[in-house]
Amino acid sequence: MKRRTLLAVLALALAAGPAPSVAQQKPAIGVSLPQDDNPFYIAMLRGIRARAAELGFDVITVSSQEDKAKQINGVQDLIARGVKGILISPIDAVGVNAAYDAAAAAKVPIISVARASTSPNQLLHVAMDERQIGRDIGAYIAKAIGGKGKVAIIAGPPGSPTFKNLSDGIKESFAKHSAVQVVFDQFGALTRERGLKLAEDALVANPDLAAIYAANDDVALGASQAVVAAGRKGKVLVTGMNGIPPALRAVQDGSLAMTVELNPVDWGRLGVDVLAGYLKGEKYKQQVFIKHVLIDSKNIGDKMPKK
Repeated sequence: MKRRTLLAVLALALAAGPAPSVAQQKPAIGVSLPQDDNPFYIAMLRGIRARAAELGFDVITVSSQEDKAKQINGVQDLIARGVKGILISPIDAVGVNAAYDAAAAAKVPIISVARASTSPNQLLHVAMDERQIGRDIGAYIAKAIGGKGKVAIIAGPPGSPTFKNLSDGIKESFAKHSAVQVVFDQFGALTRERGLKLAEDALVANPDLAAIYAANDDVALGASQAVVAAGRKGKVLVTGMNGIPPALRAVQDGSLAMTVELNPVDWGRLGVDVLAGYLKGEKYKQQVFIKHVLIDSKNIGDKMPKK
């Protein structure tokens, strides 16, 4: 009886075929972004997942929440899990270089998306043309305020060259207008709360403030909240960047004057395309640029989701 049972089990096993091996599983790419709850990075990850699925990759993500040590540890975890390549948006241009070193030591390609690193082990940077976007924003603000007035700059994290390049580009445009004055200029975290607080400070110190540049849409939405609370809506121009849905609605209702569409979904897709191409041996320039579009009252109707 036992012999018949064993034979039956063996027959079923042979009919089912061999169990899937690790080699038969889909290859995976690792992703390390600065924030899990930022709408920009949520959209970017959606683009990464969609394009990876189309190309036959699994996606493994690690969380960092603007903590440099967590980002380094997360990348090391991705390497240990056998990913074929890594897309990373570094929290700090220098502070997470150990993550790039670990990837290089393990011979795992690591490509920066959005933010960049100073690490020599950064293979490529899927970037925006930061200096030119800054110039475009600066030119927009200068024109909108008639070439004169006081401006506040609420920039992004001080360790990120992205936000320095943006600010430098803005100031380059302002330098063409001697009557445009930067009276408030601070770097820091990309949060709505910070935008609100610093905009309040700038408005108190400069009751005649003409414009506020904010490093991203979350900061800009906080700044616009301060402007409205101060009774200065329509008198103090606020600009954002990234083109997230809440910012588009704010442009539509006049709370924000302008945002810059970077399309994080497309940015994520482009990151996967570049990593997949690199793994196949394709050659790229050191930087691959995503397109950008300024969105204001003139073209917001074309950018709002269709009902």
